[in-house]
Amino acid sequence: MSVQKHAEKFSAPRKDRNGRIQLVALSLPEMQDVLGEHKLPNFRSKQIWNWIYQRGVTTFDAMANLPKDLRNILAEQYVIDRPDLVTEQISADGTIKWLLGMSDGQQVEMVFIPTPKRGTLCVSSQVGCTLTCKFCHTGTQPLVRNLGAHEILQQVMFAKDYLKEWPSSGEKEGRDLTNIVMMGMGEPLYNYENVAKALKICMHPDGLGISKRHITLSTSGVVPQIEKCGEELGVNLAISLHAPNDAIRSEIMPINNKYPLADLLNACRSYPGVSAMRRITFEYVMLDGVNDSDENARQLAKILVDIPCKINLIPFNAWEKSGFVCSPMARIESFASILESAGYEAPIRRPRGRDILAACGQLKSESQRKKIGQETGD
Repeated sequence: MSVQKHAEKFSAPRKDRNGRIQLVALSLPEMQDVLGEHKLPNFRSKQIWNWIYQRGVTTFDAMANLPKDLRNILAEQYVIDRPDLVTEQISADGTIKWLLGMSDGQQVEMVFIPTPKRGTLCVSSQVGCTLTCKFCHTGTQPLVRNLGAHEILQQVMFAKDYLKEWPSSGEKEGRDLTNIVMMGMGEPLYNYENVAKALKICMHPDGLGISKRHITLSTSGVVPQIEKCGEELGVNLAISLHAPNDAIRSEIMPINNKYPLADLLNACRSYPGVSAMRRITFEYVMLDGVNDSDENARQLAKILVDIPCKINLIPFNAWEKSGFVCSPMARIESFASILESAGYEAPIRRPRGRDILAACGQLKSESQRKKIGQETGD
C-alpha cells in the first residue's frame, strides 16, 4: 500500500461526537475560510487563533474580546477541546504516562519525561501501528487509524495544560516542556500530512512557538517520505535502526523488506540540513544474542561511516511475551566501546518509566480496530 493510500484508508474523523467542527490544527487561512461562512472579518479569526495557541483556552466563552452572540455561534458549531484523560501513571523516576481518549473513543498513550535540563514529550501519531517490529509492544496492536492533525496537536496542548504553561496559569520561570519527540505509538511518516500539519503549528511563532531544533521525528525507515520531511519541516531526524545488516533487520523489522538498509542510509545521507552540527540519531535497541555482538558493532560502524550521526544504545525494555531479553550491561558497554573507538558518540540511554510500561517500545492502548464513520480526513 502506498503512503498516500495508507493515510486515506486509516484517516481520522473530522468532527466530534456532537457533529461540531474541530478548529484546532486549522492553519490561519483555513480558519478564515471556515469562519468566513459567518461573514466574519479576518481579524476575528486571528483573535480566535490567538486565544487557542497563545492563551490555551478550551472554551469559546473564555474569548473575552469576541461578541457574546458570536461566542454562542462558535460553541454550537465548533470545538477547541482536549482529549479525555482516561488514566495517568507516574513512574518512580518522575516519568508520566497518560492514556488519552479521542472524540470517537479511540485511545493513545503519551509520555512526559522530565530531566533537570529539559522536559521531553513523547507524542503518538497513530492508534496502534502497522509495522509489527518484533521487539516493540506497540507493534502487537493492529493499526486502528491515523490520528488527525488536531489530535496530534491536542496532545501537546494537553501537556501544556497539565504543566500550567499558558499565560493564564500565572508567571513561572522557564518551560517544563522544552522538547517534542514523535516517538510514541505509530509510524509518523505513514501519517505524514497530519503530523506535518500539527508540527507546523507547534513551530509557528504565533502558534505554540516550539523551535524545530527542539522537535525530533523518529521513523522506522519510510524512505519516500524522509526527504520531504527534511525539506518541509526541517526537524531533527531519528532512525529506528536496530540492526547492522539486512538479514538481522528484516528478521526483527519487516519494513526492511520494503526499504532495505542501503536505501534507508542513502536517504539519511541526503537528508536536508544534515551536518556535523545537525546530526541524525540512530536508535539501536540492545537484544541479547540478536544484534549485540562485537562483530555487529563493527558492522554498524562501517555502514554509518559517512553519515553525521550519533548512536543511541537502548537497553531493551521488557514486556510480557516479547520473546527478547536485554543484553547484559557488560555486553552493551563493549558494544559502545567499539563504536566510540571508531569515532562515534554512542551513549547508553538510561531507561525511563519502565515500571509503568512508559519506556521506549512499551506503549500500547486498548483501542480495537473498528469502522470509522463517513466523515473522515483531516
